[in-house]
Amino acid sequence: MQAISQTSSMRGWGSGLIGVIIFSASLPATRIAVTGFEPVFLTSARAVIAAILGVILLALLKQSRPKAKDVPPLLIVAFGVVVGFPLLTAMALQYITAGHSIIFIGLLPLTTAIFGVLRGGETPKPMFWVFSGFGGLAVAAYALSQDAQISVQGDLLMVGAITVCGLGYAEGATLSRRMGGWQVISWALVLSLPIMAAIAIVAMPNSWSGISPAAWISLGYVSIFSMLVGFVFWYRGLALGGIAGVGQLQLLQPFFGLMLAALLLGEAIAPSMVAVTLFVVSCVVGAKRFA
Repeated sequence: MQAISQTSSMRGWGSGLIGVIIFSASLPATRIAVTGFEPVFLTSARAVIAAILGVILLALLKQSRPKAKDVPPLLIVAFGVVVGFPLLTAMALQYITAGHSIIFIGLLPLTTAIFGVLRGGETPKPMFWVFSGFGGLAVAAYALSQDAQISVQGDLLMVGAITVCGLGYAEGATLSRRMGGWQVISWALVLSLPIMAAIAIVAMPNSWSGISPAAWISLGYVSIFSMLVGFVFWYRGLALGGIAGVGQLQLLQPFFGLMLAALLLGEAIAPSMVAVTLFVVSCVVGAKRFA
C-alpha cells in the first residue's frame, strides 16, 4: 500500500513539474500578446479557443456531464483560472514588466496552500505559515523599495491575480480527485464559454492589420498551453501528490519565467529582483518541509 502511495506521489510531482514548465512561459507570452490585443479581448479569446478544444476532447472521449454538486466548484475554477488570473495579469502587464510580475508568482504556493486548507481540508504545521509569511513580506518590501519603475496599480493587480489563481488551483485540485484533471479544466472552460464568447465579440479589435505575428503566436500559446494543456498536468499533479506539497513546485516558476523573459523579451533582470526571488524560493522550500 505504501509503495502505491509513493508511486502516486511521484507521478503527481512529475505531472506537476510539467505543468509548472508550461505555465512559466505564460507571463512572457501574455506580455507579448498585450502588445497586439486589449486585455479583455485577450482574456476572453484565449478562454474561447481553449473551451472549443475542451468541448472536442469531452465529446471525443464521451465524458458524462458533471453532477449538480460539481457545478459550483467548477464555476469557482472558472472564476479563478479562466477569467480572474488571465484578465488581472494581462491588465497588470500593461504597467509592469514580465520579469517584475514573475516575482509575484513566487507567492502562488502560499495562496494555493491557504486555499488548500480552506477548500481542500489540508493542515500544514505552524512553521509552514512562518516561512510563507516571510516570503510574502519579502515581496511586499521589494515592491515598496522600487523607484520610478514601480507601478502600484500593476502590483495590486498581480496580488489580485495570484489570490484568485490560488483559489482556482485548490478548488480544481480538490475536484480533480473525483473527476480527473483534464475533465475539470475542460468543464470549467465549457461553463464559461457563453459569457466569454459574448465578451470576445464585443471586445473584438476594429482592425487586425496591425497585430504582429508574435502577438498571434503568443495568443495561441496562452490559449492552448496556458489555458488547457498546462492544467491537465497541473491538476493531475495536485490531485495525486497533495495541494500543499506539489503546489510548492511553483517555486521553480519564477526561475523559468525570468529566464524566458530575458530570452524572449530582452528584459533586463536586476540583481535585486533575482535576490528577492531566491529569498522567496528559500522561504517556500522551508514551508514545504512543514506542509
